[in-house]
Amino acid sequence: MKTTRIVQKILSNYEADNAGVKGNLCRILMNGRLGGTGKMIILPVDQGFEHGPARSFAPNPAAYDPHYHYQLAVDAGLNAYAAPLGMIEAGADTFAGQIPTILKVNSANSLIPSEALKDQAITASVDDALRLGCSAIGFTIYPGSAAGLDMFEEISAMREEAASKGLATVIWSYPRGEAVSKEGETAIDIAAYAAQIAALLGAHIIKIKLSTDHLELGEAKKVYQAQEIDVATQAARVKHCVQSAFNGRRIMVFSGGAAKGQDAVFDDARAIRDGGGNGSIIGRNTFQRSREDAMAMLDKLVDIYKGRA
Repeated sequence: MKTTRIVQKILSNYEADNAGVKGNLCRILMNGRLGGTGKMIILPVDQGFEHGPARSFAPNPAAYDPHYHYQLAVDAGLNAYAAPLGMIEAGADTFAGQIPTILKVNSANSLIPSEALKDQAITASVDDALRLGCSAIGFTIYPGSAAGLDMFEEISAMREEAASKGLATVIWSYPRGEAVSKEGETAIDIAAYAAQIAALLGAHIIKIKLSTDHLELGEAKKVYQAQEIDVATQAARVKHCVQSAFNGRRIMVFSGGAAKGQDAVFDDARAIRDGGGNGSIIGRNTFQRSREDAMAMLDKLVDIYKGRA
């Protein structure tokens, strides 16, 4: 596989990683229509676990079929496809080698009592990822939860095992729990903190949410104001989060969130691009639309990340 100078520069930031990990990162970075640009779009389909089947797939019934998502990611020329164990297993043979895959190895669900700690169960293993030909494992952490420290220990161990076997690690770093208000889950100081935590835990690719200009923590607010840190625009907030992940030495993608209008999706992508982020990991905003509409949206997102729109 040929690489570009941009990708070589990105890989050079991972100074402690072996050839297997770097090879798998390279496969993701070089795949699809954004291959070689340093930008990426990943299709994640873990929403059936998180929200249930009807909430996830009824708006576009074809999406109940795991093959639909594989094919969408392949045909749209995306960098990778991420999903829990059962979804990956359901198409692993048919689509073997056609697109890099990321096995989501922990999950939660909407049936957990509201009073329970914000946490996720480990639902797959590093060996599952190897068996299925995946390029990486994916793991969610909840900074702000009373269960957060246990989650950090879990991913620390799994990340070490994955790296020893040549697999990259993607961390979904989503502030949530007793220490964070609902507004604080997307506050800029909390988002930047979440990015830093994921980087410190050894993530090769970091996934966070786009943030607002709200400042949640009193002590952090004093610093933001004293140092006049620019958080006025979405692009400025993306830039600050990228800075917080080792000054851009780690790949960072931003989640698409709940379904929204196309213009909002495109505006988000432009902010990610202009702020120096590496791209989008976008699920419901694509597969809840018709295939035709999803393909058109992904076409434009590729153009945006290439600087054409």
